[in-house]
Amino acid sequence: MRALICAFLILASDSGGRSAARSAADTPTDVKALARHALAQIDGELKVAGLRQPVEIIRDRWGVPHIYAQNSDDLFFAQGYVMAQDRLWEMEWWRRELEGRLAEVLGPEALARDRVARLLKYRGPFDDREWTNYHRDGKRIFTAYASGINAYIRDHANNLPVEFKLTGITPEPWTAETVVLREPAFGDAANELRLAMSVASLGVKEANRRAAPDPWDDLTVPEGLDVTSITGDVIAATRAGGPLPRLGIVEAYSKLVTSSNSMVRLKDATHDLGLKADGTDDLGSNNWAIGSAMSLTGKPIVANDPHRAVTNPSLRYIVHLNAPGWNVIGAGQPPFVGVSIGHNEKVAWGLTIVGTDFQDVFVEDLNPANLNEMRYNGRMEPLTIVTEVINVKGEAPRRVELKFSRHGPIFHVDEKRHKAHALRSVFTEPGTASYLGALKLDQAQNCREFLALAMYWKANSENLVCGDVDGNIAWQASALTPNRKGGWLGRLPVPGTGKYEWDGFRTELPKEYNPPRGFIATANHNINPKGYWPPVMFKTTNGVQFERITRLMQVIKPGRIFSMEDSKALQHDVYSLRGAADQAAFRGWRSNDPNVERARDMIAKWDAMLVRDSVPAAIYITWRRTVDQGSRGGQAASADATEPTRVEAGLKKTIETLTAQFGADWKQWRYGRVHTQAFPHPVLKEFDLPTVERRGGNGAVGADGATYREIIDVSNWDHSLTINTPGQSGQPESPFYGDLLPLWANDEYFPMVFTRQAVEAKAAHRLTLRP
Repeated sequence: MRALICAFLILASDSGGRSAARSAADTPTDVKALARHALAQIDGELKVAGLRQPVEIIRDRWGVPHIYAQNSDDLFFAQGYVMAQDRLWEMEWWRRELEGRLAEVLGPEALARDRVARLLKYRGPFDDREWTNYHRDGKRIFTAYASGINAYIRDHANNLPVEFKLTGITPEPWTAETVVLREPAFGDAANELRLAMSVASLGVKEANRRAAPDPWDDLTVPEGLDVTSITGDVIAATRAGGPLPRLGIVEAYSKLVTSSNSMVRLKDATHDLGLKADGTDDLGSNNWAIGSAMSLTGKPIVANDPHRAVTNPSLRYIVHLNAPGWNVIGAGQPPFVGVSIGHNEKVAWGLTIVGTDFQDVFVEDLNPANLNEMRYNGRMEPLTIVTEVINVKGEAPRRVELKFSRHGPIFHVDEKRHKAHALRSVFTEPGTASYLGALKLDQAQNCREFLALAMYWKANSENLVCGDVDGNIAWQASALTPNRKGGWLGRLPVPGTGKYEWDGFRTELPKEYNPPRGFIATANHNINPKGYWPPVMFKTTNGVQFERITRLMQVIKPGRIFSMEDSKALQHDVYSLRGAADQAAFRGWRSNDPNVERARDMIAKWDAMLVRDSVPAAIYITWRRTVDQGSRGGQAASADATEPTRVEAGLKKTIETLTAQFGADWKQWRYGRVHTQAFPHPVLKEFDLPTVERRGGNGAVGADGATYREIIDVSNWDHSLTINTPGQSGQPESPFYGDLLPLWANDEYFPMVFTRQAVEAKAAHRLTLRP
């Protein structure tokens, strides 16, 4: 890795915000002192090469930077600089993961992951088809943003954030191409493979019955597909390697790591949907736009709580960008350019995952005499072979051979059957870097324009809801969505012989504008309009009665007046639809075991609320996990699990489990104790934040993965509310490292101040960047 060499005087702010020159005499005595030594300067002035005019950065008391620039180049340069100040370590791991360069610092255990990242990466073209999809000035914006990151790296080369010091890793310069890296993901393709294996073992009818597609489709096996050729090895190829190894502490700082429990830990650098700390799935998102007629304010209310993995630092970062032509505030996620979710002066918006099926597996017929050739339309054609070199820590560089068919990267080869499995994905198309389509939305002037601009949002697939100052609301299901020529629907892999192909992309996707019901709400449910065919995706009817959208529709009803307070309550709603339905299994019988009878009675009388102090909630959730163990594909246990004899057996195991964990005093069996969220630092235990007890989750609207929430008052932007956890900064010892965790843990918000007057009233730090 190239070293960044610099001999500049470094200024860093101490815990009180004062700046002081650092010298070799400032030898840290512990890791926290080392972290304080590396904190970014957030007050005063800094001269930064690359700016055209001064930029003012006001951080409010919650750590949100409000960036005021005099031109757009300086605006995005400053955004890059600010992001490097607060999140450089996180950004380094994001780029290493997506570039396939983990083995450089982790060793051979990361080779498999690097290979997949390189196999699936976008390989161009880097021209207007790429840049202008995001914004007419896309390349200029990304270049300015990368220059801001590089300026921070350059000017702090001898005083980088503490993680770089501890590990000896050095960040490299960014480019515009770095900003548009794609996430190496197989998405729905893995589901196709699993369904094919189910067809092979159960038959088409039974496999389809268990899948319970919504909307319904009579599953048809594509002509020429041998489902028995889809084996566990093929699916395994979509999962790159095992756990990543630990990082090592450089010798110079090894003595500062004093705790016997200290260890270096590298969180999975990917940002795919993850698991909660208690090991249960709690994935998804909610959003709604309340129309003017139903809103207490007389203008739309837009609310959003996107659910993703809970990480430290937070996956998201809130920023306010202000320059001629730009005035937008909200959250983004790596690489953190622009604003992905939020509002400008005219429009507010939020997003939830649609689940659009934009990836397919093609099974290629290889030439038995030459496995580097495949059959297409009756003729053999060569595969494309690319050789890349992966640098490996502690070893000689490895050469890897990557193969591509006309359909995409080949992720598995079955030499015995002469088959290759290729991934056809929209991520190989121009303009598909995740979330960067929001740059156009950042400047939308009304919801009708928003709908048109949302069609440039090609990835990830999102339900984009909108409310504007004129009182309109809208929804667009957005993602680059293939036309599948020949009537196939993408539910199973297809032969790559030419019969099944993509034929361009769909231009008509589901949307609404001022619907008569008076509101819009989405929660990762089936959004295909009635009669819309082919669907953009398939959901399942398994468990549909317990979906979050069901609860949203119970609360947001046509004609009801809805307020900001109502939106707050709904974002934190912890009513368990599944728990309420399961209560029937705990009624109408009694147990001869007094402890089991006590537990049964508590659940039978429970209010179905997943609150922290609830003992019946803890007993129910522990029972639910007990009876769900070993069930199919993470779905709920089969119906016989709710028969009295099985319920009783499950309760006995539940009582044993809770007694072993928390003792014999049932008062200590609080839901919060079985439902916690940890915030480990990605490198060192000394920087861990406190584990908190949580309410909600387990399918409730109030989910743990909602680390960012917004409730936007279109009638008065300064009345809007937000939260991000655990804090804005990823730098340990920063005042903004974990300050938002107590608010989030107690389901509180802070104001998303927007006007200059409101920002000044909440200002805590002020930094001016000068050319």
